Amino acid sequence: MTAITLDLPDSLVRQADQAARLMQRPLEQVIAAVLEAALPALDDIPPELQTRLLEMTWLGDGPLLNIAQSTLSETEQRRLSDLGQRCANLTAGEQAELALLRERYGELTLSKARAYALLSIRSGKGLLGQPAAA
Repeated sequence: MTAITLDLPDSLVRQADQAARLMQRPLEQVIAAVLEAALPALDDIPPELQTRLLEMTWLGDGPLLNIAQSTLSETEQRRLSDLGQRCANLTAGEQAELALLRERYGELTLSKARAYALLSIRSGKGLLGQPAAA
């Protein structure tokens, strides 16, 4: 483990200290847990997506909520479903299109999960509006 010194705003230290007292945990553990939750594991994610996921940390709640609620377009959803059902009998072009749609769906899913996680951390509530576990 590496020790570091941080200069933090007093209000942030008070918030972290209050959380530590409520959870009956050391302040250092609370801060480490928040950092771990705020910084996603990126080892198996393409570099361009890594950057987008990290940049989401600095977005406001409104843009994060927009990302969290985003979906593939109706056309993309229908096409993904159609190609997925016919997966065994696709042309080379359709296979490439299916691969791209699956990639887009995966990136959207990761972005949505990251947005919900950040909103949850900020609100102090669980992902479904329930109190966060202590």
